[in-house]
Amino acid sequence: MKNVFTKEAKIGLVSIISLALLYLGINYLKGINLFKPTNHYVVACTNVKGVTISSPVFVEGFKVGLVRDIVYDYDATDKISIDISLEDHMKINKGSYITIVNSFLGGGELHIHLNKYVDDYLKPGATIEGRMESDMMQSVQEKILPQVELLLPKIDSILGGLQTLVNHPALAQSLDNIEKTTNSLAVSSRQLNQMLSKDVPGIMGDLKVITSNFADVSTDLKKLDLATTVNAVNATLDNVEQMTRKLNSKDNSMGLLLNDRALYDNLNSTADNASKLLLDLKQNPKRYVHFSVF
Repeated sequence: MKNVFTKEAKIGLVSIISLALLYLGINYLKGINLFKPTNHYVVACTNVKGVTISSPVFVEGFKVGLVRDIVYDYDATDKISIDISLEDHMKINKGSYITIVNSFLGGGELHIHLNKYVDDYLKPGATIEGRMESDMMQSVQEKILPQVELLLPKIDSILGGLQTLVNHPALAQSLDNIEKTTNSLAVSSRQLNQMLSKDVPGIMGDLKVITSNFADVSTDLKKLDLATTVNAVNATLDNVEQMTRKLNSKDNSMGLLLNDRALYDNLNSTADNASKLLLDLKQNPKRYVHFSVF
């Protein structure tokens, strides 16, 4: 039987099959499944930093598609179109938008933000608004670095002041004084401990003796008949009160002597007259005494 395929035909067929396999392999490495139906949309944006062909497209963290192509529109300034392919059952509400985010590994990612308040959906091939989301490093460069630049002179001034303070002789002297004070406190503490170890036992012994004496006094006080003593004192006070009342009263002789002014004056006059009589008797005895001689 005559061979139908020539050598050249076989080489051509092998080449076509190899190219097809190569194309399928490249798309597979890119994450593109040629046998899976997809819908294409266009993302209009002004910056595609980090985005490349085969960059992933996410919805709420779930991968739903890839970037198929990036086209720069030379007729319109700052206008770039990104062709994305999404799974065919992925529907995008009208009013949704896509943000471009730089991942931690440096590559760009597209995140779809669905407008869940609208039930009307975009048709495949429609254009979606694209926005550039500031990444962490960009935020640091735009917001934090200017503040750091303003703080650097102040930090430098503070460091200079600290260096001046550290190098000042007074600081070294103060530290030396603190060390001496600490050493003195340590010595005083040791002396105090020694004194306490010697004197505290004696003090404790004296306290025990005093406590024992207090206990004895308390026992003696308990043995005393305090009720009888108090009653006797009260009786004595009552007698004194009665005597004082009688002395202040005119119903008795003693009261009359103490409280009757006229009687006092009479007694005083009588005493005065008796004194004068005795004086006259002493000076003139012949007037009162007569002697007769037989």
